Amino acid sequence: MTYSIKEVSEITGLPSSTLRYYEKEGLIPAVDRNDAGVRVFTNEDLEWISIVTCLKNTDMPIREIKTFVALCAHGDETLEERRKIVLNHKKNVENKIAKLQYHLEHINFKADYYEAACKAGTESELKKVKYPDPF
Repeated sequence: MTYSIKEVSEITGLPSSTLRYYEKEGLIPAVDRNDAGVRVFTNEDLEWISIVTCLKNTDMPIREIKTFVALCAHGDETLEERRKIVLNHKKNVENKIAKLQYHLEHINFKADYYEAACKAGTESELKKVKYPDPF
């Protein structure tokens, strides 16, 4: 099945300008064009867009995404290198999740604090309870 850039934009939620940028930067390898020069996307292109979006949304730098995509184009000889890139990125994402989880726990503590303060009509007694110091 093939898709126009407008259809891909609707499917992915990405603006057409982002899709054009991804193609220009080599993040979506070899997007076909029809006889009129209009981009024609395939299901394989949608898979590339999905992984590129995932990597970008988890803060992998564009430079590193480009490296990953270029390595994919070289086939099986780069499997180990690609595996290392993905595992390193996974570790970075897990570290970020752990930090965010800690911050969420702090926010939950404060939400509970204010819930109790509102219920009591004062926070005077609650001020004695502190969240563990992160430093």
